[in-house]
Amino acid sequence: MAQDQVEVMAALGFPRFFAAGHDRGARVLHRMCLDHPAKVTRAAILDIVPQHYLYSHINMQWATFSWHWFFNIQPFDMPERMMGFDPDWFIEKKLAKTKQGLSFFDKDALSEYTRCFRNPATIHAICEDYRAAAGIDLEHDEKDMKAGRKIECPVLLLWGATGGVGRNHNPGPAEIWKAYASNIVGAQALPCGHYLSEEAPTETTAALREFFATAE
Repeated sequence: MAQDQVEVMAALGFPRFFAAGHDRGARVLHRMCLDHPAKVTRAAILDIVPQHYLYSHINMQWATFSWHWFFNIQPFDMPERMMGFDPDWFIEKKLAKTKQGLSFFDKDALSEYTRCFRNPATIHAICEDYRAAAGIDLEHDEKDMKAGRKIECPVLLLWGATGGVGRNHNPGPAEIWKAYASNIVGAQALPCGHYLSEEAPTETTAALREFFATAE
């Protein structure tokens, strides 16, 4: 996926660019920064800690909150069948991570989530992404760690103070990322849960604008 995005940007005429990613997109951005350090010049990483760290520091609190990391990687087609039995219930249950439930999602956006999740191919793709994270992606991460490779470009870290990233890891995300990024220029917990753009749009936009506007 990282390679795909680099090739798309090249086709659009951007050999070097800024990038921001949230959740699974932030994991793609992490890999893109490592594999293409000359192309990604600034990276904003939203509400994750590296999967290498997660799999190397499993604790009860994180495993309970992020149970889907272990459920989705089970062999085909057990998780696919279970999620597909009642897809609307499952996706709405999964999206309601905090006490706010689904209240901050636009109704049209939520409808699009459910529409896509009713497609068995979508569910299978989700599982394959998590399977890859626990397989080839983790292998690549371990090789990079042993080689001492880190993200080299300036990095902005944002996360939700009341979400899983903000509550389930000690040390916190800013400290964890020091082992994976050598130039962290900003780290901020926003007043929200996992969905920064939906729950704290003003704060998220302001932080991203400031970070990208101050590029040399």
